[in-house]
Amino acid sequence: MQQKIIMYTDGGSRGNPGPAAVGVYIETLNKKIGQCIGNRTNNDAEYEALILGLQKAKIFLGKEKAKKTEVECFLDSELVVKQLNHEYKLKEPRIQQYFIEIWNLMLEYSKVTFVHIPREKNKVADALVNEALDNQCKQTNLL
Repeated sequence: MQQKIIMYTDGGSRGNPGPAAVGVYIETLNKKIGQCIGNRTNNDAEYEALILGLQKAKIFLGKEKAKKTEVECFLDSELVVKQLNHEYKLKEPRIQQYFIEIWNLMLEYSKVTFVHIPREKNKVADALVNEALDNQCKQTNLL
């Protein structure tokens, strides 16, 4: 029987580029991750959140179970979703690298889909980003 994972990801930067964080909410597994990623743009943070989510889901599931699992990824970045769904071209080499990394991670699952949602429907992942930016990232910057 095939399992389905529902995952919400978000990334944000204050300054764009500036201090950035990612938030991942794997609803199906009730797992929440928020962490700082250094200085990045908003787009970088959005991609890195998705990469982290796909990596963590595989770890939580285990390799064999992941192969039989469909992952539905919800993002509030329309740009990232349209790039991943081949609706927009990937012009920047940095974004092309993120795409390749995500493409390789997709091979670890039976199916991965990307869905754009309004920001209001991504509240948990967004809160994880802001919590990391408000707490962890400030402490890291003080060191």
